[in-house]
Amino acid sequence: MKVNYTLSNGNLYFYLIGELDECTAQNTRAVIDDVMAKYSKAKNVVFNFSSLSFMDSTGIGMLLGRYKKIKAKGMGVFIESPSTTVEKIMQISGLYKIMPKI
Repeated sequence: MKVNYTLSNGNLYFYLIGELDECTAQNTRAVIDDVMAKYSKAKNVVFNFSSLSFMDSTGIGMLLGRYKKIKAKGMGVFIESPSTTVEKIMQISGLYKIMPKI
């Protein structure tokens, strides 16, 4: 699992590449938290899932934890370009109700 990020127009973008599962969630969480600490003034956080090939319930839990932290800071949280596999998981889990797809 690889996590890239960029700050553009006040929005912090995370690009998750690979599989988000029990084996990778802890490291992914740490990377996201470290980056968010550096860019705490961002307006919104956008998770780009175009290169995320798989996500299990551990990944969903990791996302929910980041959502709570991000919302507590007053930022918006969005999902961008989910892969077909991840799109199904997002719909079934109901995550789009709290993290809209843009």
